[in-house]
Amino acid sequence: MHSPNPSEIHTPISTEEIARTFDEAPVSDDVSGHGVEDWITLAVFWLMCGCVFLQFFTRYVLNNSFAWTEEIAIYCLVAVVFLGSVMCVRTTRHIHVDFLYRYLSPGVARALALSVDAIRIALFGYLALLVWRYAAIIHDERMTTIDFPKMPLFMLVMAAFILMALRGLQVMISNIRRGYSVLERPAAFDEPEAPDLLASSRTGEPR
Repeated sequence: MHSPNPSEIHTPISTEEIARTFDEAPVSDDVSGHGVEDWITLAVFWLMCGCVFLQFFTRYVLNNSFAWTEEIAIYCLVAVVFLGSVMCVRTTRHIHVDFLYRYLSPGVARALALSVDAIRIALFGYLALLVWRYAAIIHDERMTTIDFPKMPLFMLVMAAFILMALRGLQVMISNIRRGYSVLERPAAFDEPEAPDLLASSRTGEPR
């Protein structure tokens, strides 16, 4: 007789618990919180998915792969990375270290957080300038598999850095009005849908 796998442990669920799941509030379908960069990233992402699928289909089904699909998919991935970074700046989801702020006085922490916001804006602006200079050097370079210039891709990356700088400025203004940033109070940004956190964000008061 086959013995049950000890790792397969199924916790019994009562009918009342199952019934309560239907009473939970549905997930909100409000898309007003998304920025224009989110929709552009989504469109480029699906274009990349289409290229990858076409590459798979032509290679393994038709046995006659379209060479250009791989290159276009790579460029789409580059665009998704940089445009997605704009979204991360807007939602303060980039990697950051807030450990030091726990041991600083509120005044010092506030000054340091503002300095980080300002340096981030300057960095994104400088990177946009570097991309512009690099694109000017290789402005006549074309793609390998299709006769199309690479310049639009570099312009898209530069536009992404400009948008990062603008979104960084927007975040900095919001932090100044709020009185703190994600570095100073990371817990206030973990669950933005909670009513008490929303209230504290508007008033600038701690939880």
